[in-house]
Amino acid sequence: MAKTRRYLPLYLMMVPGLLYLLINNYIPMLGIIIAFKQINFRIGILKSPFVGLSNFEFLFKGDAWLITRNTIAYNLLFIVLTPVVAITVAIFLNELKSVMAKKVYQTLILIPYLISIVVVSYLVYALLATDNGFMNNTILPLFGIDPVSWYSSPQYWPVILVVTHIWKGFGYSTIIYYATLVGIDKSYYEAAAIDGAGRWARIWNVTIPCLKSTIITLTLLSIGRMFYSDFGLFYQVPMNSGPLLDVTNTIDTYVYRGLMQSNNIGMSSAAGVYQSVVGFVLVLLANIITSKISKEDALF
Repeated sequence: MAKTRRYLPLYLMMVPGLLYLLINNYIPMLGIIIAFKQINFRIGILKSPFVGLSNFEFLFKGDAWLITRNTIAYNLLFIVLTPVVAITVAIFLNELKSVMAKKVYQTLILIPYLISIVVVSYLVYALLATDNGFMNNTILPLFGIDPVSWYSSPQYWPVILVVTHIWKGFGYSTIIYYATLVGIDKSYYEAAAIDGAGRWARIWNVTIPCLKSTIITLTLLSIGRMFYSDFGLFYQVPMNSGPLLDVTNTIDTYVYRGLMQSNNIGMSSAAGVYQSVVGFVLVLLANIITSKISKEDALF
């Protein structure tokens, strides 16, 4: 009892946060019932007819293989390539710190983040527009190549989407990795230099190992969202072009198109449940594998 009185102020400080979690994260989970009903708003959610797993059938017939393949394949590429670019840029910026003026350097480290928050859908269209795009009007003529109808040529879009995603996401990741680099104890580098390690040897034997925990954490979080896709990237950037559906259609865009055609909220909710459950299972599996390899880097 005495211990409870002692920590009572801390418990009271915790109450607002717990209420927020309860209201914002846990109570809405009751809405999972929508995934198993044929919603009729005139009679309400609870009285709407129960349809079992029929809403989930929407995901597993027709283009199920295609959209699942695209969703997984693109996200695997994103998980591998985005950290590689972000880590490379973060290390480059960290190495420049010792040779550049402080004010110039402080401005420079913001550039990756500023690049990544640019509205990419409009810039991609400015580059690839058939009539007045930069690629068709400026770049291709330099090499004597005829203009390309980008929005009806699916063979180019796997590369375009991957490059666009890296362009959009590497700035945020760079800042996270750079913050980790700034916190590395300088004595590690000094000891490596005393042992005769050059710049590249210090990066490989000191910098990269110190980034391991951050890399694993961000990778685990990315794996948890593998069955989700960037809706803007796969819907807005290709301008919802029909000829590109085979290479741009993912679970999110497929469900959106189906929802717009059928206006079936139950099917949309079922897709959300499916994605959440699979994401949760993937995180658990990835965490188990991580704990076997490096227990201290596992999430739990």
